[in-house]
Amino acid sequence: MRIRSFEPRDAGALAQLFHAAVHQIARMYYSRAQVLAWAPAVPDEARFRARAADGRTLLVAVDEADAPLAYGDVERNGHIDHLFCRPDVAGTGVTAALYTALEAAAVEQGIDLLFVEASEPARRFFAKQGFSLIERRDFEIGGVPIHNYRMEKKLGR
Repeated sequence: MRIRSFEPRDAGALAQLFHAAVHQIARMYYSRAQVLAWAPAVPDEARFRARAADGRTLLVAVDEADAPLAYGDVERNGHIDHLFCRPDVAGTGVTAALYTALEAAAVEQGIDLLFVEASEPARRFFAKQGFSLIERRDFEIGGVPIHNYRMEKKLGR
């Protein structure tokens, strides 16, 4: 496994990966209605290309054939918007390695605080990475109640 910057050809694989992660990993923590509200269909590839072009750092963990295993981003303000892995590699250390690379990129950019709205399964992951729980956030997507957790981590310099 290696970690590299996003390439436009990754967009389709990342869209599929996101959808699979929500439908196979998050479904263990959220109801079917919540999962369908969160990810009703595979997102348009253009959303991933646009993400990569808006100034955020978007990294991809890939296997020996350069196929994406996980991806994550950190925005210029320290917000981690996405951190998802393929369901078949969940719990293998791929996401932790990717997170470490994202944190290192944030430090290089002078970011001193990372923050995230973590899903139920991601909350445990981010806690292991040293994030503090700030609050549970209850909201709706398309009229379906769902929740996540605001978490943050101060980065040392």
